[in-house]
Amino acid sequence: MKEVHDFTKGGILGPLMKFAGPILMAMFLQSMYGAVDLLIVGKFAATIDVSAVATGSQMMLSITGVITGLAMGVTILLGQYIGEKKLDQAGKVIGSSIVLFFIIAVATTIIFAGFSGFFASMLKAPLEAYESTVHYLQICALGIVFIIAFNALGSIFRGIGDSKMPLLTVSIACVVNIFGDLLLVAGFQMGAAGAALATIFAQAASVLLSFVIISKRELPFRFSKSYIRPDWFYIGRILKFGVPVALQDTLVSLSFLVIMAIINQLGLTKSAGVGVAEKVCGFIMLVPSAYMQALSAYVAQNMGAGKLERAKKALYYSIGTSIVTGMIMFYIAFFHGELLASIFSNDREVIQQASDYLKAYGIDCLLTAELFCFNGYFSGLGKTTFVMLQGIFAAFCIRIPVSWVVSRITGASLFHIGLGIPASTIVQILLCLVFMFYLSKRQKQRILNYFEASSKNT
Repeated sequence: MKEVHDFTKGGILGPLMKFAGPILMAMFLQSMYGAVDLLIVGKFAATIDVSAVATGSQMMLSITGVITGLAMGVTILLGQYIGEKKLDQAGKVIGSSIVLFFIIAVATTIIFAGFSGFFASMLKAPLEAYESTVHYLQICALGIVFIIAFNALGSIFRGIGDSKMPLLTVSIACVVNIFGDLLLVAGFQMGAAGAALATIFAQAASVLLSFVIISKRELPFRFSKSYIRPDWFYIGRILKFGVPVALQDTLVSLSFLVIMAIINQLGLTKSAGVGVAEKVCGFIMLVPSAYMQALSAYVAQNMGAGKLERAKKALYYSIGTSIVTGMIMFYIAFFHGELLASIFSNDREVIQQASDYLKAYGIDCLLTAELFCFNGYFSGLGKTTFVMLQGIFAAFCIRIPVSWVVSRITGASLFHIGLGIPASTIVQILLCLVFMFYLSKRQKQRILNYFEASSKNT
């Protein structure tokens, strides 16, 4: 039986960086799906198609966020069992997760295939791009099962400390997607519909090839077909950890969709500009996102092994190194937004609007370096309910109200509207610091109580 990657002993920073590296690359390539779609559509199709892909992909990104959140429950549970050296139970977790995600895939496909028009209206898609947006969503809905399978597979391998396998699968998907976009969008001039079809083919190819590779690979724990059944004990624990993260991702994504709906009402150019900016932001936020996923698995193993101080040191190392990259991303986004936006569009006005919005995101880069590390740490500890609550509070009490109020001001630019994003991140960091202090104080009290009880017994 193959050994798992043990994060409970040895150095901290080196193994953490080695684990986070492939996660970062995998997330970079996964972001390339939508980015390549928008890039090729922006170069070979009309502004209507750019708006359709921008709006539609934002919805699909929301779905992916929900699935990633639920899959986090698998990563955390596997990590804790591995830290506790309970490898037999790990196989049962995977079997139950396969059943769970299959049910979710069927339900999600039916909902989004049947209500694509409603979602396009909800997003306030510009009238000129409404029909293209609906077609994009309908086609992508048919490939949701592959999106779910892809993210479920990634969560399993991150849980056992393997970040290279998800990198391999996403690399396959990225290559297929690029060739598909060039063929269907640039070659056959299919616009937004072609971009959606290319994404589906890419995800399908990735998942199918992944299963072939996995079937020939030795897993670090016992697993058989008999494990693929609905064991409600393990499903319940997966949902206990995953639902709060998924709910947070859903509602936070909804807050960004609301902001997009607010901006969509300001015209087609601003709508396309924000869509381009969001694609760029998908890349500049990759480093903190990679830290968050890496920390959740790393901390989960140490939580299972009872090594909380080691987990805390991993958090401090992550924040320190993430801040450095955050400063670099701030400089690029704030001062060179037009250069980044020009990669995805030829329209000068769209580029200008995107650059304006990116300035607000540039400021947020300095803040998410800390926030995402905190979220990964708390998730690994199993405190996903707190992660959910602080994210929802900031989204609906800070981000949306600030963006809406500013959008009502005459002459307000996309930069001013976008300031609601860093404002909400500041509030989240403050909440994380308070919760961190609370956990430390409670841990010290437990130690004190233990020694008091020991002294009484002696």
